[in-house]
Amino acid sequence: MVKVAPSLLSADFGNLEEEIHKLEAAGADMLHFDVMDGVFVPNLTFGAPVIKELRPRSRLCFDTHLMVKNPEKMLASIAAAGADIITVHAEAVTHLDKALDEIRSLGCRAGVSLNPATSERVLDYVLDKLDLILVMSVNPGFGGQSFISSQLEKIIRIKEMIAGYDIELEVDGGINCETAPDCVRAGADILVAGTAVFATDDYAANIQALRQY
Repeated sequence: MVKVAPSLLSADFGNLEEEIHKLEAAGADMLHFDVMDGVFVPNLTFGAPVIKELRPRSRLCFDTHLMVKNPEKMLASIAAAGADIITVHAEAVTHLDKALDEIRSLGCRAGVSLNPATSERVLDYVLDKLDLILVMSVNPGFGGQSFISSQLEKIIRIKEMIAGYDIELEVDGGINCETAPDCVRAGADILVAGTAVFATDDYAANIQALRQY
C-alpha cells in the first residue's frame, strides 16, 4: 500500500504539535518537513529548531526535504534535530556524492529531489548511496500548485532505474484524489500531500482517500 506523508507546509503553524498528533491518529505514515531558505525557493519556512522541538512529540518518521541552497551547511544540524530522512536537491548541492555520504554518516536515510526540468540521469552514479528519490511534480516553493503531468514519465523511468535497489520513490506536488492513482500506477511508493490532507478536518478520511488507489 502506498504511504502518505502529509506536508506540514499546509498545517496550522500556530498549532503544529496538535496537528502532528491529529495526523498520527489519522494514520499518516510519516511527516514531511519542507525546509525553505528564501534563496533556492522564494519562501521561508521552518528549520532545525522547529524540527528539534517537535521530535519528542511524535513517533512518526521525520521526512525532511531541504529546499535550500548549499544544503551541505545544515546537514549536521538537521540530523541532530531528529530527522530520519534528509533529502537534498540535485540542483542545489555542489558535490552530490559527498553530501549523500555525509547524510548516511549522520545516521539518516539519504534522499535526492529532482525539479520538474531535471533529468533522472543525474542519479546514475549515486544510486548505491540513495534510500529515497523525490520527484517534484510542481516547481518547489509553494503549496497548492497543479500537478505537472510530464513527471509521470519520469516516475516510470526512475522506477525502472531503481529495480534491484532498496530505494523508495516519493512524489511531491499537486497530489490529490485525481492525481494519486496515476502516480501509484507509475511507481510511486510515497505520496506527499499538503492541501489534499488538510482540506477538511477529517484527516483520516483524506489520507485514506489518497491510499485507496
